[in-house]
Amino acid sequence: MKQIGWKGFILVVLTLCFPLHGMGQMEGGDQLEVVDSALCLDVVDRECVDGDTVFPADVGKVYCWTRIYGAERDTEITHVWFFADTERARVPLAVRSVNFRTYSSKIIRPMEVGDWRVEVVDGQNRVLKIIEFRIE
Repeated sequence: MKQIGWKGFILVVLTLCFPLHGMGQMEGGDQLEVVDSALCLDVVDRECVDGDTVFPADVGKVYCWTRIYGAERDTEITHVWFFADTERARVPLAVRSVNFRTYSSKIIRPMEVGDWRVEVVDGQNRVLKIIEFRIE
């Protein structure tokens, strides 16, 4: 029986350990999760102000605020804004730490009354969260 030596032993250990380390993680090593989210009229000091899920037709602008957990390195999410089933905006947002708050906004015109949603998607276009709201 041939001995593999210490370099071969390290290679075997690394081969066995690294696949286990990556299980359950998406490509790039990050397992992102939306741990908190809100829709609001403003964002001050990285916190939502006047949050709600129903806004008047003359609201002007709505903010979508999300707290993302799990980024092991700088990465990106996207807020995709939908009015009914029509995509209205796609906003890429940097995520720069393991526990990161970020937000986007959308100007709402008075005639855009009805159901809206924001889909929070990761770099592989997987939906992490859907946040619904209504304009009345």
